[in-house]
Amino acid sequence: MKKLIFIPFILGFMIVSAQQKQLSKEAAEKAQKKAEKKERINQLIKQEEEGALIFQKQNAYGFKFNTDGWGIFYEHGKYKTITTTNIWWMEFGEHKHPKEDKSSAFNNNGSGFTIISNYVYGKRNNFYHFKLGFGQQKLIGGKGNKNGVAVSAIYGGGITAGLLKPYYLNILNKYDGNKAQSIKYNGSNDSLFLDPTIITGSGGFFKGWGEVQVVPGAHLRTALRFDYGRYNELLSAIEVGLNAEYYSQKMPILVQVPDKSFFFNAYIALTFGKRK
Repeated sequence: MKKLIFIPFILGFMIVSAQQKQLSKEAAEKAQKKAEKKERINQLIKQEEEGALIFQKQNAYGFKFNTDGWGIFYEHGKYKTITTTNIWWMEFGEHKHPKEDKSSAFNNNGSGFTIISNYVYGKRNNFYHFKLGFGQQKLIGGKGNKNGVAVSAIYGGGITAGLLKPYYLNILNKYDGNKAQSIKYNGSNDSLFLDPTIITGSGGFFKGWGEVQVVPGAHLRTALRFDYGRYNELLSAIEVGLNAEYYSQKMPILVQVPDKSFFFNAYIALTFGKRK
């Protein structure tokens, strides 16, 4: 009978002992994880002091000066390893043909000729692009110190939407009593569209957006980025690179100039952003 009385106490003691052992084990594992985390943080701090770019993610904005136009872009990056960052980007810009020649339209106001507006002679379409791309940023050389320059290679590609917006001209139609009209090129109105004596200027930036033609395509990008930002939290860089784009059809920009579907350019970009 006495033995039976002590059984609950023995069982309670065993349960408490097991719980204490479990708590001790969990505490030890927690302490070990905390020590490992602290060591990783110390290593990251040391690497950052030595010029490495340490962050979890980055957001960047920039402006591109292309050999055939311009572009603005947003880029998001997620840290993968000390040398590799996965990135994706969006870009909007415009391609211009190297033979584009901006002309001036004049009007006689009675006291002499005055400039009304500028226009591009023979321009058929404004050619814009919207890109969505994915790639990586590879650290080639760290800053050496916080005041140095980090050099990274960027590469990747993605899809592109080519946007053809009709280019309108304002004219005085000599075949219709010099009536003021706004026209676009239709393949059979060369006598009006290409006659500089009746052109009074361009139709303006907002004219033709309701008639935009979307042409699917793809692009590749490779570049070198020179990050001169003083602190790792801020991204301040100059980027030089190459773009290649291919579209599913030829893109008409100028009248009487061969159209093409492949475009290749070099660029320099000013890039700014933040890291976390």
